[in-house]
Parts: sequence; structure tokens; C-alpha cells
Amino acid sequence: MPDVIVIGAGSSGAVVASRLSEDPDTTVLLLEAGGEDRSLDTRVPAAFTKTFKTDLDWDVTTVPQERLGGRGLYWPRGRVVGGSSAMNAMMWVRGTPADYDRWAAAGCDGWGYEDLLEHFVASEDTERGGGPEVGVGGPLSIREPRDPNPATLAFVDACVAAGIPRNHHPNERGNDGVALTQVTQRRGLRHSVATAYLGPARRRDNLTVVTGAHVARVVVEGSRAVAVDWTDDDGVEHTATAGREVVVSAGAVNTPQVLMLSGIGPAGHLRDHGIEVVVDRPAVGENLSDHLATAIVVHTDRTDTLAGAETTANLLRLLARRRGPLTSNAAEAHAFLRTVEGRDRPDVELVFAIVPYIDHVLEPPTSHGYTLGVVLLDPESRGTVRLRDGDHRSPVVVDPNYLATDTDVATLVRGLRRAQEVLHTPPLADLVTTPWLPDHWVDDDDAWRAHLARWSETLYHPAGTARMGSDDDAVVAPDLRVRGVAGLRVADTSIMPSLVSGHTHAPAVMIGEKAASLLRA
Repeated sequence: MPDVIVIGAGSSGAVVASRLSEDPDTTVLLLEAGGEDRSLDTRVPAAFTKTFKTDLDWDVTTVPQERLGGRGLYWPRGRVVGGSSAMNAMMWVRGTPADYDRWAAAGCDGWGYEDLLEHFVASEDTERGGGPEVGVGGPLSIREPRDPNPATLAFVDACVAAGIPRNHHPNERGNDGVALTQVTQRRGLRHSVATAYLGPARRRDNLTVVTGAHVARVVVEGSRAVAVDWTDDDGVEHTATAGREVVVSAGAVNTPQVLMLSGIGPAGHLRDHGIEVVVDRPAVGENLSDHLATAIVVHTDRTDTLAGAETTANLLRLLARRRGPLTSNAAEAHAFLRTVEGRDRPDVELVFAIVPYIDHVLEPPTSHGYTLGVVLLDPESRGTVRLRDGDHRSPVVVDPNYLATDTDVATLVRGLRRAQEVLHTPPLADLVTTPWLPDHWVDDDDAWRAHLARWSETLYHPAGTARMGSDDDAVVAPDLRVRGVAGLRVADTSIMPSLVSGHTHAPAVMIGEKAASLLRA
């Protein structure tokens, strides 16, 4: 009987399992629905989009979005040991202190920036060296772009010329300004939590990792979680009993599914699907938020973009010297902006990619170009995750409810106008030939609104569906215990009360570190 069962081997769950197994007196069972991370496409940084819509991907599609032209948006989500850290763009962007202080102010005691800094630092092995806010010697390798493209450097210079300051210390005390992206890589290859945390941990006898484990429910007896039921890839049913606790780390999409299948969620919704109600918790599956992004894509005469990078010569350069364009994460630089005065944190991010990033690059680009994505960092819009039926193998119903407020639309429009200004600023302007998407330069807000309705996509950062707080509506308490059920915790981005003004991989790892600390205590 394991002491702790962890559901999900992604960016948080792998961290929880690894850290708990450091204690030889604690036995851990880690259940993962996907398989082992053996694909070359998960190793080569520039190949990350090749993992999309494969066996490594949950391949989520949202319900049609009214304000996005009725489109259902594709959400890639990692279905593999390492979770989305095995298929993301490797960007390590914590957010700002104000993001986490907002959590603390909302009733999440112990989740302010100063409280969490030790957990960020514990996870990091940062190339730039240590300091009070930067980790060195931690499991996860954080590096600068190994071979930044000349256009990336031109983007940075253009931002500075356009009045956006250079940020020489991203991830320290805030991220305002433009900087090269710090990435989770080691020697030019992806460094996922599967490699960083589980690689060493799986040599310990007290950690067992089971792949192909499709969790059906957490078994609750009385008011305590005591076991986990799952089926394997062949449909054979299994049950594991937990000696101490169960930790759900299945992500913002699948964690609410596991909770609801276990009888923890909105009572009426559960009864509609024939599920016995254990705890009526209406907020399970509510508060879904995501970073929506709208891109401006431009043509270039240069031929050194990622559109032409997949060559034998570049592969040999990667393998032999760990250099070249295949070490690129595509999005090599970012800029964080405050488009209105008086904000305590940025509301827009500009992400510069050295490839025409259209439709998730599911089809290889046929010509060279650059993408400048505009990201809505602090959306007001909230959506839901709901069960399709009572079968744990069925996909859930995901409705992000994008652009539900005029404020969200207006913020994106301001960001698009600023992005176009940067594209018109030398030295980046010297590399741009003609607009691609949209197909003309825009000076009208109505045209921008039409553009974002047609072309906006996820930046892959869903969160909030098992919200943490001290109020009666919160799903989990600040110690991550599910309210109303003993022996059950949640540790992943679903607990985030609000999105950070950054990306979600770094806070997901931090949440795993914090959860392990709470469990050890």
C-alpha cells in the first residue's frame, strides 16, 4: 500500500512524486494516463509542434466560441510522462510578484510572492547564476536561447527603440520590458520534468510509476479519500489504496473531471450523469481562465527562419554541437507591457516567434515569416469544464467563454496596435517585407476586432478550475486540501485563483514544490 497516490505525471504531479520519494520512509504511486516520453520530437526544441495531435496529446477541442466566429479552439495537452512540459515551448516565465500577492490578498494565506520564492528557487538550475531570487543547483535546467536568431535580436532592439525598456533580469522582481526567453533546456535539448525530476527519482525503490493508467475515480469512504480506481490500456480495472493521501495533479482540464467522477462537484450536474454526490462543490469546473493570443504574421526575405530549419545539416549540428536553429523554442523573446496607466502588473505580452505560427503550425509553413503574438494576460472572462457523461474515458466539455467582456477585447486591441508599431520600428522593420496575417497594415479598431475574432488562439495556459481560497465557494483550502474530503489534495494549475502575468509552466512546477512541502509537513 503506497502512502501517497499522485494522479498525473505532469508539471506538478511529477514534482510532487519526486520530492516525496526523497524520503525513503514514504512510498509513492504515480499514475499517468499517457505513456513514456520516448519521442525524438519531445527532445528537439524546435519540433514541439510535431507532438500536437499525436498519441502524446489529449487533443482537446473547446465548444464553439460565440465571440470567435463560432470556432472550437484546439488545445494541445500533454498525455505522456512529463505532461505538457514534454510538448510546450519551454518558456520559463514566472509572472510578477503582484500576481501572487493578489492570491494572498484573496484569502490564500502562504501564497504571496515572498512565501513562494523559496519554491521557485528550489526548482531551478539557472544559467545566469544564483541570488536571492534565482535558483542554482535545482532539478530543472533554465537556460538562455542557445543560438538566438538575428531577427530575435532585432525584435529586442526594436522594442527598446519603440519605448519598451530592456529587462536584463527576467523572473526577478517582475517581467516588465523586453527580454530573451529563458527556456527549460539542457545542452540544447528540452529539459522536461520527466527528465529533471522523475529521471533521478525513478531509481528509488519507494517510487512506482504506472503508465496507461486511466483514473476512473477517487474512492471516498465516509468523508475520507482512501483509494483510486483506474483502468489500464486494455480496459482491465485496478484499485490502489492510499495509506495517507491522494493528490490529484491531472491539470486544469482533467483534474475537475477526476473530482466530478469521484462525486465532488456541482450536485445537479453529477446527478444528471448518474454519479453519487459525495460533496456538493459547485465551483469544481468553474473559474476556467486562459491566456488568449492573437498574432500578427509578416513575410520576410530572410531564409533563416524555422520554416526552413528541418534539414539533415541542422540535425547533425544539433546532435554534434548542440547548436543551430533546431535548439530554438520558436518564441525566443517576449515583452511585457502595461497598456493602461495605474496597473500593478502587465496586461499584455508580446511574443516574437521566428516562424509563421499559424494554426499551431500543424502544417509545415511554405514560406518564411515572423509572428508577433499579442497575449491577454489578465482576462476577465471565465469559462467551465463539465462532464460529457459518466464515463472516465470520455473527453470533457470545455467552454473557455473567451472575450466575454468588452475589457478583454479592448486590451487585445491596444496590444495589437502596439505590436504593429514594433513591427514598423527598425531594425525589425528592415527585416519585414509585407503583412501576411492580416494581409494589410491596420489602422482601424473595428478591423482589429474582426482580426482577433477570426484568428485568436490559446496560448496553452488553462487554469483555475479547482480554485484555491479560504471562502466557502473555494474548492481547495490554502493547504491544497479539497474542502469536505480528508486525505485528498489538488496540486496543479487548476488551483490558481487567477492567471499570472507570465506563463503557467513555472508556477505549475512551483505548485508541485509547495504541495510536496505541505505534504511533508
